[in-house]
Amino acid sequence: MQDMSESGPCLWTRLPHSSRTPCDRYKHACCSSGGHVYILGGRDNSSLRDFWRYSVVCDEWTELACTSDAAPEELEEHSMVAHEGFLYVFGGLLDSAYTKWRCPLWVFDIAQQKWVHWQSKKCSPQSQPTNRKGHSAVVLGSSMLLYGGIIDMKGTSQDFWSLDFDSMAWSLLSGSQQASLGPGPRHSHSAVAHQGCMYLFGGLKGLREQRDFWKWDSCSHMWSPLRNKSGPSRLRGHSAVAYRDSMLLFGGGESQNSPQNCLWRYHFSSQSWGQVATLPGSNPPHKIHHCCTGLGASYRSDSSSPPPSSELQPGLLDGKLRPFKNKCFPAQLTFLGSEGAIELETFSCYRGTTQCSKQDYIRESFTVTEPPLIQNCLTFENKAVRKQWSRTEEEEEEVVVAQHLPDLLLVLGGRPCSRASPISVWHMTLTDS
Repeated sequence: MQDMSESGPCLWTRLPHSSRTPCDRYKHACCSSGGHVYILGGRDNSSLRDFWRYSVVCDEWTELACTSDAAPEELEEHSMVAHEGFLYVFGGLLDSAYTKWRCPLWVFDIAQQKWVHWQSKKCSPQSQPTNRKGHSAVVLGSSMLLYGGIIDMKGTSQDFWSLDFDSMAWSLLSGSQQASLGPGPRHSHSAVAHQGCMYLFGGLKGLREQRDFWKWDSCSHMWSPLRNKSGPSRLRGHSAVAYRDSMLLFGGGESQNSPQNCLWRYHFSSQSWGQVATLPGSNPPHKIHHCCTGLGASYRSDSSSPPPSSELQPGLLDGKLRPFKNKCFPAQLTFLGSEGAIELETFSCYRGTTQCSKQDYIRESFTVTEPPLIQNCLTFENKAVRKQWSRTEEEEEEVVVAQHLPDLLLVLGGRPCSRASPISVWHMTLTDS
């Protein structure tokens, strides 16, 4: 049985550019929902206001409207989370001198594909967070937890806020008075939620990079420091996601000019860190101020989505065919007469004039030839099930596809950033997926 403190190696692959994509960027925000990835704003050589959706199944980018009076303006170092059919964007305004009277929160209705005005209990500016950048935001239960950030001339904040999605009311969980009881002032850090707790790593405390690791318990409302002796070094501009019973942390650096490409895994049960090795011929990118988001059942938040059903028969969902069967395992490669090739089998869809056809899925295979390798490589085995779709099944299809996507970690954008180039998209798959 594999030691839980150790992880199998991972495979990194850079996705080819499709015909129409957003430009490369950094300090943007992204999140995933229903088998789609959404990215908003950031900067290349100037601040951006564009809003895009990426269909993982169709490998297709679509630009969404971001010009209504309910939509945000140009944003940098903002946050975006998904919860029950809505995207919640906070902070990132470049000049907030005139916005102190309002809360910099924007809401996007995924079903209606439009920005909507949100309503909450009337409250004073003192009872809601002001604009900030470089903060963290996670979904825990029916709330969004927001920590830290840098607030203009006030510097780095240590405020800890909660937004109740049901009432859209803010509450301050801890402020400047509790500075010694938690991480303290922080920005450009990372945070994830897992089983009623929020985990926060690193970032900047003033002008100094940190490598401390903290846990906040939603039951006791208490912070506690966690061991990090064998964990990552001091980091800023990194990104983290929850994966099964662990946290994956990628990239960042001790300065803007020293981006790293290390992938770390923290196991919540054993409270241990481990650096995830990469397979031979698989080279992760050096990135800082990028975005990471997970797709597939293993990345699904236990606080906002139903857990994956392990009792269902393979290839079936409540008696219905599912579109994907996925396996990911180390194996000696003997195809094409080359022991140094990496085989990936991925999906694409027949495209109609405006969207993917519902007729069937096809399987594609492609190889990436590398120098001869002695060790085993990673084999992806993805199989598609042919299915005829009807109009009444379109909504069910979206649910089925989202529930059975392969487990993938996507890394989008970040510095170094290529001007006037399509956004860089990498995906990472663990061999224990």
